[in-house]
Amino acid sequence: MTKHLGFYLTNADNDTIELPLNPAEVTLKMETDDKSETIVKLGEINRIGEAKLQSVQIQSTLPVTSEDEHYLSTSDPLASAQDYIDWLTQVHESKKTLRFVVGTTKISLEATIASFEYGFKDGYDGDYSYTLTLKEYRPYTVKKLSTPQQQREVTPNDAPQRSSPPAQVGMGSVVVVNGQLHRDSQGSGPGQTEVNATRKISLMAPGAPYPVHVATLEGGARGWVRESDVRSA
Repeated sequence: MTKHLGFYLTNADNDTIELPLNPAEVTLKMETDDKSETIVKLGEINRIGEAKLQSVQIQSTLPVTSEDEHYLSTSDPLASAQDYIDWLTQVHESKKTLRFVVGTTKISLEATIASFEYGFKDGYDGDYSYTLTLKEYRPYTVKKLSTPQQQREVTPNDAPQRSSPPAQVGMGSVVVVNGQLHRDSQGSGPGQTEVNATRKISLMAPGAPYPVHVATLEGGARGWVRESDVRSA
């Protein structure tokens, strides 16, 4: 492990910079998403939640120019404060992660730039003062789950429309006949065949092979036909 206490940032392209001046302090904050609840006859309890994302805030300065600055923490600085600002801005705008590492420690955190503020203080333009806030990044994948479709209530408007039952025919009904005429209800004496003929039922012989006797609308007898040969006009 290196003996140099340096503060390093590495972007998604594996380009690493070291901050020119070490911050006075750096604190990593670890939390869990705990919730307090009140239990009858027991009182308040603490339900331990899952770990929240860690965050770290760095406050320091960036010399306007690094040349001939004797107080730098790094031996390989970028040429100017603007170079650091441009590097950090590019990472922030890329919406990609970086890795924050502190030399001589075990601190190593994949994070995003949550915020970056910089400017001058006390009317002095030789250094930029800045505050860099990093937030831990946890890789994740999204899995699409199929859910069973819920059956919704069928309303009268949604119900399938049923066709109306065929109209009942009987003695005196006007019908359309398509079939061969017979002399009696047993099928004797087959005769002419009616085709889309409008007739009137004059007799019925339930149970017979040819149970329907039809006549003209004026009452002239025509003959016996099968029940399936007639339909309501």
